[in-house]
Amino acid sequence: MFKHVFLTGPPGVGKTTLVQKACEALVSSGVGAEGFYTEEVREGGRRVGFDVVTLTGARGHLSRIRDSRDSQPHGRREYTVGQYVVDLPSFENLALPLFRNIGSADGSSSSRKVFVIDEIGKMELFSQSFIRAVRQTLDSSSCTILGTIPIPKGKPLGLVEEVRNRRDVKVFTAGGVIA
Repeated sequence: MFKHVFLTGPPGVGKTTLVQKACEALVSSGVGAEGFYTEEVREGGRRVGFDVVTLTGARGHLSRIRDSRDSQPHGRREYTVGQYVVDLPSFENLALPLFRNIGSADGSSSSRKVFVIDEIGKMELFSQSFIRAVRQTLDSSSCTILGTIPIPKGKPLGLVEEVRNRRDVKVFTAGGVIA
């Protein structure tokens, strides 16, 4: 029996859309759902970054393309993935509190929830606090995770491989357009 479900597949295949539709179905059927998804940010038809969006609609920056006029912030480490600069404080300030709300005070299964993590990817994995929170949530008895992970490409991502190899996780590969 699998406790957690993760989707994988190439970028743009529809993983986030499928997660959003699943959340709508869960909420309409009375199942509690919390968590976040990532969304492309476009300006003038061009992708300029990604935002993290909670299921309640709160939004914060995850990353942006570096503006050539910007210089690296002094005294602060900068994390990049390709052309994107990751806004770690913004991501952590929005996403980490969601993990603290999981389950009920008494830990009973009657308050079982679905916790959405879209996604566990390179940008998110710069946060050690996020990694710890995901591991604790995977081991929690009070929720089931519906999440997304990238397809294996290049150097393996530690937590992604951990998730992929867990006995209580079922990984589905998305391979087509979701209508």
